[in-house]
Amino acid sequence: MTKLSRWGRAGLYVFLLMMMPLVAKAAPYAALVMDMRSGEVLYETNADTRLHPASLTKMMTLYITFQAIEAGEISLDSVVTVSANAASQPPSRLGLRTGQKIKLRYLIRAAAIKSGNDAASAIGDAIGGNEAAWAARMTATARALGMKNTTFRNANGLTTPGHLSSARDMTLLGRHLFYDFPQYYNLFSRRSADAGIKTVYSTNRRFLNAYEGADGIKTGYTSAAGFNLTASAKRGDQRIIATIFGGTSTAQRNAKMAELLDLGFKRAPHAAPVSRPSAPGLVAVNSRSGGVTRVLTAVKASPRPASRPGFATHDADAVALALAAAQAAPAPDTTAAVAEALTATASATSAAVDALAVSPRPMAAPNRAFAAVTQEQARVDQRQAQAPVESLEAEPEKTVLAAVDTTNTPDEDRFAGQEVQGDTDPGGPVFAQTTEPQPETAAMLNENDSKTVILAALNPPQADPTKKQRVVGRASSSGGRNWGVTLGLKNSEFQAQQALLKTAIMESDTLGDALRKVGRRTLGWEANYVGMTQTAATLACARLAARNIECGVVGP
Repeated sequence: MTKLSRWGRAGLYVFLLMMMPLVAKAAPYAALVMDMRSGEVLYETNADTRLHPASLTKMMTLYITFQAIEAGEISLDSVVTVSANAASQPPSRLGLRTGQKIKLRYLIRAAAIKSGNDAASAIGDAIGGNEAAWAARMTATARALGMKNTTFRNANGLTTPGHLSSARDMTLLGRHLFYDFPQYYNLFSRRSADAGIKTVYSTNRRFLNAYEGADGIKTGYTSAAGFNLTASAKRGDQRIIATIFGGTSTAQRNAKMAELLDLGFKRAPHAAPVSRPSAPGLVAVNSRSGGVTRVLTAVKASPRPASRPGFATHDADAVALALAAAQAAPAPDTTAAVAEALTATASATSAAVDALAVSPRPMAAPNRAFAAVTQEQARVDQRQAQAPVESLEAEPEKTVLAAVDTTNTPDEDRFAGQEVQGDTDPGGPVFAQTTEPQPETAAMLNENDSKTVILAALNPPQADPTKKQRVVGRASSSGGRNWGVTLGLKNSEFQAQQALLKTAIMESDTLGDALRKVGRRTLGWEANYVGMTQTAATLACARLAARNIECGVVGP
């Protein structure tokens, strides 16, 4: 009896394990749509609910990093020594090892584009001193930005008790990144980049490639958070930013984001005043205790930052050269004009020294992690920090600072079985409507025919009416743009949309200018491309047929 009971308990345990994925609850859903220009909220649902932000966290890590660069606290070419904490972070990873040396610019690229957890932690440990101090600085900066529902516990967003944010807060953060650091914002639209030890590819490239006007900004995924995304897109004079928490897959999240951005473009005025958010001051923390020690007031001007303490500034070098030139000149043999010039030079030099003594330019706090840099490296750092626009493209030289130890166990094997944070189905569809459209997206329906859905999110850009049209001096036999391609009837609207998206990606050259329409028919849903010339429609259908895809050419 005891033996049977033991086997019964074991069987029940196995059954429960098998059923757990079926009964697990999906991550809570939240969303907010905002006019980037004015900050007006165009739509929201559960926008203030505190949820797991996943890798959206890295937006704050990068925001503070950009602050530190502008303040002269660190530079893009400062060399970071990877901490043991950073090297131990699970995927998604750049592949860093303890003690490895790598430039900050590469860590920024890996964190923003690949969403590398090890890269984000390496940045936080290098600038903040340790994880606790960096998290405190992140939370304090969030408060200065007006993010009322956010508390951070780490630099990368891996699930940790108390590490929470909201759709509203992440949208505010994305807006601040756009306005406070426009010189770095292009980083979030890049599909790939050189990260020093490897080329990294964007976790958001599929949405960036598929949605008209999309130019950022950050994805996120953990099992606790679901599939999250903060995205920005620009069409004409309009710019919309939106955030989604709790997507059920990359494709479903992308489809929902396309709906919400479309809704934003429909509701936002074409001409709206730009109301830039106020940039907060630099937040400093105690690197030992992790406590916030001061919050500087908002910066009203952007003076050039000076070098780290202990190194001569460019002005000091110029003064020294001027003094040396004056002292080297043979005073007894000079003419009166030369003597007068030397006197003027000495006066100017004295004034320059006095000006340096009262210069309002900020001096960076000492950072022990970079105390060993050479004087020449410090000057390079200062020039990088003073650059008016840094696209993160230019590099002084291509140098691999430290090679990865390939004799060790492969990086992926070290974290086998651990949770992977990031888009986990890169081979899946770009978009997938897995649920019925929300009520707020009903505005996407064609007002003249409620049974026809126009995928406005994927429409090609319209012709600019201000540009002069080019007159072609020969007759066309195409019959005008009254032709199209039909993929036939599908069992559901979702299947029709999926067929259109799939074929649009396959034959983007021939179908790129066509409008995708799904029409309700008696026996099902018809997937059509319309607005094509006869030549283009015939060519597109022929190429699709070559791929064993059934289609037909429809005319006027």
